[in-house]
Amino acid sequence: MRYVDARHARSWLFTPADRPDRYPARCRPGADAVVLDLEDSVAPGRKDIARHHLARRGPDEIPVWIRVNGRGSAQWRDDLDIVARLPAVAGVMLPKTEHPGDLAATAALLPEGTELIALLETCLGIENAFAIASEPSAVALAFGVADFRRETGLGDAPEAWAYPRSRLVIASRAAGLRGPIDGPALHLDDVTVVQKEAARGREQGFTGKLCLHPAQIAPVNAAFSPDPAHLAWARRVLEQAAGSDGAAIRVDGEMIDRPRLDHARDLVEAAATHTAVHGAPAPS
Repeated sequence: MRYVDARHARSWLFTPADRPDRYPARCRPGADAVVLDLEDSVAPGRKDIARHHLARRGPDEIPVWIRVNGRGSAQWRDDLDIVARLPAVAGVMLPKTEHPGDLAATAALLPEGTELIALLETCLGIENAFAIASEPSAVALAFGVADFRRETGLGDAPEAWAYPRSRLVIASRAAGLRGPIDGPALHLDDVTVVQKEAARGREQGFTGKLCLHPAQIAPVNAAFSPDPAHLAWARRVLEQAAGSDGAAIRVDGEMIDRPRLDHARDLVEAAATHTAVHGAPAPS
């Protein structure tokens, strides 16, 4: 059994690493990716306990992501010592990333080819977003909204967040990565808030969202999936482009050139990946 790969995962569910009863078993909770967390959701006195439980995971487990403690933390190296020996690791999420060297140093302590997601949570991290996204081990950027809000004192006005959010999107795409992963909604019991945040994130260029509770998974997956009409358009484009020898074509009154064709391919590929893991979506 597996999760959706890092290029297409929409929902990223955090699970405290010191709670093995909440680890994903053979029945998935519906998230595209699960992140076992050694950082903020684990109390300082329980870090060793969390690492102990992680170390007991076997090679036949569903691959998960691990959020380690930041490079500036005393726990960082101890976390990586454990993670480097673990089977069934999809990749590592590094919080408080501020320099590309943070990723490079982390990658150097992990098996070659381990994928890393840089969680940007500070002003310095946002300003260095392109350099961080260009680090060879990086597969995505993610936005740590709570810590960024605390550092900057930003309020809720959308225009206050326009610069950091746009910078993450542009830096990710300029470095050849997927659009960034948005921070979590902090309202655990209000699904409408999650729906609104996820829809807004997608409009702004984000491609997924961190989740703090299983109830947030379904609205996040829905928000970051193509609607049926858009997916049908993409399939028509690919069908008609098959015999065009690379020339621009006309579909539904629209000229389809290379960028639009690539967009159609991305939609169909992502939908196929989600279906392969979760099965066909329920009819709406």
